[in-house]
Order: sequence, then C-alpha cells, then structure tokens
Amino acid sequence: MYAFMARRLLASIPVIVVVAAFVFLLLHIAPGDPAAIIAGDIATEAQIQSIRVRLGLDQPLHVQFFQWAAHLVRGDLGTSIFSNLPVSRLIGQRLEPTIALTVLTMIFAIVVAVPIGVIAAWRAGTWIDRSIMGFAVLGFSVPVFALGYFLIWVFAVRLEVLPVQGYQPLSAGLGKFLESILLPSLALGIVYIALIARMTRASMIEVLSQDYVRTAHAKGLSQLPILLIHALKPASVPIVTTIGIGVALLLGGVVVTESVFNIPGLGRLTVDAILHRDYPVIQGVILVFAVIYLAINLAVDLIYTVLDPRIRY
Repeated sequence: MYAFMARRLLASIPVIVVVAAFVFLLLHIAPGDPAAIIAGDIATEAQIQSIRVRLGLDQPLHVQFFQWAAHLVRGDLGTSIFSNLPVSRLIGQRLEPTIALTVLTMIFAIVVAVPIGVIAAWRAGTWIDRSIMGFAVLGFSVPVFALGYFLIWVFAVRLEVLPVQGYQPLSAGLGKFLESILLPSLALGIVYIALIARMTRASMIEVLSQDYVRTAHAKGLSQLPILLIHALKPASVPIVTTIGIGVALLLGGVVVTESVFNIPGLGRLTVDAILHRDYPVIQGVILVFAVIYLAINLAVDLIYTVLDPRIRY
C-alpha cells in the first residue's frame, strides 16, 4: 500500500504542474488588458502601468511564470489586489466554514442515505422501495436555494429554533456552531441523500442477486447479517466513489448555499474575487481546490483496497 501511495503521489505532480500552468494563464487568456480591467474605467495610463509593473505583466511570459512558480513552491500564493492581504491568509480564514459545511453535510447524507438505500434494495419493487425512490427524485428536483429558503422559513421564521443565517466557528462553542451550520447542511444534504441512496440501492440489488448471497440464504442466515456483512461491503465500491465525488462537488459548489445562509466560505470568496477581478485570489482558490481533489481521489483509491481485497493497483 505504501508503494501505491508513493506512486500516486508522484503521479499527482504532473497534474499539479498542469493545473498551475492553467491557473497562471488565466490572467493572460482573459479578454482585454488585465491591468486595465483591474484599474477600472476611470484609471489613468500611469495607474494602469503601475498595476502592470506591480503584477509583473511588463516582463516576458516565461519570466512571469517562473517567478510565480518560485513563489508558489515557497507557499506564497500572492497578495490580493482588492484587499492587499496575503491570499493564503484569505483562504485560511474562509476554509473552516466550507470544510465544516462539507463534512457535516456528508455525514448527514451518509447516515441517512446508506440505510434507506439498503432498505430500498431489500424491499425492491414494494411500496417502501417506490417511496424511497420517490423521495430521491424529489431531492434531485428541488433547487438547493429554494430548499434553503423553505428551511429558513420553517425553522428560523416560524418555529424560531435556529438562526436565519450567519456562521459561528467551532471556537465559539459546539452549540452555537451546530446551530449556525445545521440548516445549510440539511439543505445540501437532501440532494446528496438522494444521490447516495440511489447508488446504494442499485449496487445492493446487483450484489443481492449473486450466488453467494443465495447460498447464505440457503444456509439459514438471518436477513440482517446478509445485508450488512455479505452484501453491503462488496457493494460499497461504487457507493464510496459517489461519496468521493460528492465531497469534491461540495467543496467547489457551495456558492449558492453560502450566499443563502450568509456563510463566509471559499465559495463566497471566489465570487467576490471574480467580481473584483482579483486574479491572485482566483488562482489561489483554484490551486487549493485542485490539491484537495487529488487528496480525495487518493483516499478513495485506498478505501477501495480495504473494501475489496481483489482490487490491487
């Protein structure tokens, strides 16, 4: 396993290099003069030239890339043009809300989706199965922002048991943290419950039709051990794949939820950076997301080998 991890880490280096090159070129493939766009419509030529010199845009392209890469290797993601703060500090400040929202959403989704997916496969074709799949279709159909506003109206406006919006860090106390993150996690979690439940059902139905499962039934084993031990583990590989993809999508796609619930996460930071043409922040966020995606893919591949010993890389 250690050799596999080493090979995967080495294979990730070219990916990071390609992503870094693409992120660097974002500043240059954008239409128009980046310095003029950043300076604004009423800027003078001297101000535009000053920004061009500050960003190093007056130098040859290869020189700009190697200088930028040298700073990147040292962990320097640059300085925000809009706030004049280090990009790494801005990302660090916004990372906790996004990670917290992602982790709680996936925990909630997995705890609910896997059991109901197993039950739907066990009772395939019955009203239980149809009810669960109907809920899954509904979960896919309702937009996250509409579900978020509905939850705010029910739990914050009508029942007044949870705050309308905002985020409290874990350092403020576990109770306040959970109160602030519960509604957005629930709004996002329903979509991923539908996704994971459908995948769990499909994978379990395929495994339950295998010969060894029928043999276990013939030997008189009860239904619960057959479902949880003999069927769920072999069926877990596609489920884990879906969960890994869900985590990656959540990290990069929480912009709407963070906007609805006023959560200062990476999604909001990205949107603000795009609106202000803050290219160093955009570049830094994309690089961070790329590294996180690679780490998630590595973790999923390692889990494969644990769930199914037949899988070897």
